Amino acid sequence: MNVSLTPKLEAFVKSKVESGSYNSSSEVVREALRLLEQRDAEEQLKLETLRAEIQKGLDSVAAGNVRDGREIFEEIKKRKF
Repeated sequence: MNVSLTPKLEAFVKSKVESGSYNSSSEVVREALRLLEQRDAEEQLKLETLRAEIQKGLDSVAAGNVRDGREIFEEIKKRKF
């Protein structure tokens, strides 16, 4: 597999190797791909969690567990902070 990098990214990879943080440019790219994979998995988990919370809300509404928003705002206005 051949990968083309912009000059800026190529310089970044080279600087990581020259700093001694990595032994080769392949190590830098593998680490970057692992981090991308991890980020994608975290984003997927966040999305699944959000969808589950939305479904809970929809289920609650379907079960009739709702209140008029105006009533809630009136209660808040009456509170003394």
